Amino acid sequence: MTTDADLVDRLDEVWGSISELGGELSEDEWKRATEVPGWSVQDNLTHISGMEASLLGRAPVEHEVAGDLPHVRNEIGVRNEVVVDSRRAMSGADALAEFREITRERVDVLRAYDEAAFSAESWTPVGPGTVRDLLPFRAFDSWVHEQDMRRAVDRPGDLDSAVAAAALERVVGSMPFVVGKKAAAPEGSTVVFDLDGPLARVVAIRVDGGRAKRLDETPDDPTVRISSDTETFARLGCGRVDAPAELGAGRVRIEGDDELGRRVVEQMNFLF
Repeated sequence: MTTDADLVDRLDEVWGSISELGGELSEDEWKRATEVPGWSVQDNLTHISGMEASLLGRAPVEHEVAGDLPHVRNEIGVRNEVVVDSRRAMSGADALAEFREITRERVDVLRAYDEAAFSAESWTPVGPGTVRDLLPFRAFDSWVHEQDMRRAVDRPGDLDSAVAAAALERVVGSMPFVVGKKAAAPEGSTVVFDLDGPLARVVAIRVDGGRAKRLDETPDDPTVRISSDTETFARLGCGRVDAPAELGAGRVRIEGDDELGRRVVEQMNFLF
């Protein structure tokens, strides 16, 4: 059972990992492009800073983004871009200093919360909820952007922590939706994800009664088996890589019903 203290610990852990990474980066590395369209390593960091500053109740940034940006596709994207663009003139060192100050305050505030404060109403990415509901989303978002940063500067890490495990489980938990709704797997079909590397696991999903559900046991002869490492799996689920390219490079492998397998892999992005 995850406690409120555990939720705060996960935030503290992932933000600490990001802080440590940031302390190693040169100015050139801060400005490198990442797999997030239009965003640099620094932009991923300041996105987190801006979100947590807002949750601390700090005044919103007064800033206008010049011109049309092809990677900004919706209202949430506009709000994110305003925050990120307002900090693009900062040096990486200054952006890191702000990140450390904001996240340190945020952890201190959360550690002082009582049960009522964690149960208070809050916005979440999936609708109204509580502060307790929001925190796992913040840890997930922070970890995903940490990985964006790490890949851009070729510094892998934080792939087997408690935060990484919770983030991977969030991606795994979205696969019934991907298999049943997005990929429209037929009734009675079974899809197995065979994942190696950090936090390796096997996840089996079956469509039964028109709904895709996770199975407790892995079938011996599934309709399709999709194999990859856990990092590639997470990147596909978060829309960071091109599915056909990963299949072509052999980082994702399909056994069984190739057509269904490809449909599932190409529909794995559940974030956008």
